Amino acid sequence: MSTDAIAFAGPALVARGDLPTVARALKEADATRGPLVFDAVTSEPIELDLRGNLATVLARARAVEDATMARIAVATVGDDGPRGPGRPRLGVQGREVTLLPRHWDWLAAQPGGASAALRRLVDIARVTNAGKDRRRRGQEAAYRFMSAMLGDQPNFEEATRALFANDRPRFIVLSKPWPRDLRTHARELADAAFTTDSASDA
Repeated sequence: MSTDAIAFAGPALVARGDLPTVARALKEADATRGPLVFDAVTSEPIELDLRGNLATVLARARAVEDATMARIAVATVGDDGPRGPGRPRLGVQGREVTLLPRHWDWLAAQPGGASAALRRLVDIARVTNAGKDRRRRGQEAAYRFMSAMLGDQPNFEEATRALFANDRPRFIVLSKPWPRDLRTHARELADAAFTTDSASDA
């Protein structure tokens, strides 16, 4: 597994792929317009240091990729340190939860206790709200990219309203004047918000 990154120099797409691939393309393109690199799915900015020779740049990119994958693995699996006797580790993490006394009383009365009840409630909410959560993540990713790269383009504010109103046809029309590469990626991100299974929101 690797980070899917995308890089732009001004309005032009330079590369998309894992971080070393993107770093190599940026270094070889010698982009002078302040290239910007994003996670291609979430639109979170990614810092790549392009100073030095190609080998140095690639080594830094691999280090950033490894650190990103390590954070994801820890968040997904949890601590895998030594365990004593008992049930197998399921990636459980202990964190603070703040509730009112009546909430604790209700949780304590549930089968399996508070922790088991909370896990059941979270699992139910994840299934029930899956469509809404996908839409929200898609909207956030598209808006993050649009704000960074398209804020000075025509129809930006109107397109943003269409994005959050779940109005794909209007978004497509409003984004037509944008530079091709930026428009293509913004529409790809927005599609994650528009193509949501409405049945999962019921």
